[in-house]
Amino acid sequence: MSGGGCSVRAIWILTPHDAVAFSRRFAVVEKRWRVAWEAEGGARAEMMPLPADYEVAAAFAERRRREGTARGSGIRTSMSSAGSDSWVDDPITRHIISLHIDKEEGEGFMLWPVVLQKRGSYYILVLPLVDPQSFKAYESLLKRSDCGSSAKEKGNLSSILLNLPCITGALMVAHVIGDIITGDTAEPEVIVSTGPSVGGLLDSLTGSIGISARPKPIAAPVAAPTASISSPVGAPQSESLKGGMRPFDKDLLRNFILGAMPFGTPQDLNYANVTSVRTTGFSADPLPTDQKQPAWKPYLYKGRQRTLFSSLETLNAALYDRDDVQDFLSVSGQVTCRAELEGLPDVSLPLSGLKAARVEVSSFHHCVQASEPTNDKQTLIFQPPLGNFVLMHYQASCNMDPPVKGFYQLSMVSENEGAFLFKLRLMEGYKSPFLMEFCMVTMPFPRRRVASYDGNPSVGTVSMTEHSIEWRIVSSGRGLSGRSIEATFSGTVRFHPITIQRVNSSFRSVPSTAFVEDSDSEQDNTKNGANLDDYLMEKMNKDLQAVNLEEPLSWQAYNYAKVSFKIVGGTLSGLTIDPKSVTIYPSVKAPVEYSMQASSGDYILWNTLGKCPSAALPK
Repeated sequence: MSGGGCSVRAIWILTPHDAVAFSRRFAVVEKRWRVAWEAEGGARAEMMPLPADYEVAAAFAERRRREGTARGSGIRTSMSSAGSDSWVDDPITRHIISLHIDKEEGEGFMLWPVVLQKRGSYYILVLPLVDPQSFKAYESLLKRSDCGSSAKEKGNLSSILLNLPCITGALMVAHVIGDIITGDTAEPEVIVSTGPSVGGLLDSLTGSIGISARPKPIAAPVAAPTASISSPVGAPQSESLKGGMRPFDKDLLRNFILGAMPFGTPQDLNYANVTSVRTTGFSADPLPTDQKQPAWKPYLYKGRQRTLFSSLETLNAALYDRDDVQDFLSVSGQVTCRAELEGLPDVSLPLSGLKAARVEVSSFHHCVQASEPTNDKQTLIFQPPLGNFVLMHYQASCNMDPPVKGFYQLSMVSENEGAFLFKLRLMEGYKSPFLMEFCMVTMPFPRRRVASYDGNPSVGTVSMTEHSIEWRIVSSGRGLSGRSIEATFSGTVRFHPITIQRVNSSFRSVPSTAFVEDSDSEQDNTKNGANLDDYLMEKMNKDLQAVNLEEPLSWQAYNYAKVSFKIVGGTLSGLTIDPKSVTIYPSVKAPVEYSMQASSGDYILWNTLGKCPSAALPK
């Protein structure tokens, strides 16, 4: 049973108040559970039925009380007791938990493994089907005095979970359910240029004056049905989290579960596919006798054929401009695809630049067969699904100089006035077709209110908000391509006087219930103080005056400037696709388009005159 994929016994969605908002049980899978236990020669299956909703809610509330938070600490402490998840002493028990069900009549029992995921204000619990041997192995862990996460131990939790692929399936089920209840069901972007690129000098000239062909995202051809007014589907996730808990469309979720995992076995967890099948049905076109239609392509495409690929990269950087601290650059990227191809063709896609990119981690869509990397290339062969999808994710090093480099200095000349200096260089070493569409530098002052500023930058415009100064170096209407520029900005910033407040008494003696982990609600009775830093940060921002005159703006991570930019026309890692080398079998006349885009993530310029965090990197 452990090697037979994933089947789900039950799903529960709980509110922060430990009430069940939604539940779904699968009788077919539950019957398999009973048969497996009967084959073991025992009657424990009769003693461990699926509990009622109120029993699950009570067990979840009891676990929260016992472990300190809904997720728990995942490590054994002096407060841990035999039989609890923290007794196992493995951080994975924060995500794969057990629930102890108390019965009014008869003996209680345990539910395991329960996959826990927190989305918005809701807790999603998924109970997959596991074999009795794995269940008994975890029961023994709850009683061992020497259990832990050491890889040398036999029968530890990691070795048990390694033989349970249903855990991965249950995590995917919980993830897609979370997407639906929070409205995060949008398909990945695939970027396509609005006009052809001539290249060379013309692209450089037109790009520098802002009239080059601009890439734009295109929508997937799969149209999902319109949600009801009460449903948050389609709304941004941030909106769904504002104002606390929001209701979700239970009928929409129920219909998705019915189509995605009939009888409790997940078949296709792609939201767009499932909703499209419900809307348009399966394709009536006959398939060749020698081909099987994959689950990720429920109907066939008809129309103009083409294939679109996009490389979307995010650059995270910490630039110190110091001899004793090394700058940090890291690229996280993904290749997205949209294949509008008739029939069920195979697409062969060669990746190049693997050596230059020094890819550290990569993962692929389940339709992909990836060859072993040889020299500087790797080939991906796949039968593409409909709509936009992520072909691969990867983590790599930056193969080029930072697109924005230089230094930032800030020093306080008085309690309410600071002097700052920027000296930056943009796009040095970047040649056409690289095009920087926009670039902005933000100086955040989260603990001070900005009154005014003096100073004129050498290029760009400046604006201010209540807690920041924003310097827009390259505006979205005028790109920068084929050349580099130097940008300087010196001046002073003045703040409103500090309003001295007394330290809140709740900060001086913080009760244990005040420390709340980011995944739990305010009702969590946290005993281990896991989020002491977050709580102190909030109190510092609200109640405490400046630390001292030398660094009145800074506490931990505040003494920096943040850079935001977007670059099109190339990748920063060096990992690329040659559209001319993409082959389709059976051969069809379908153009292949490829676009590249890089944007900033956490791109930080640390103040060279202040303190800054850093880590020693391995050589």
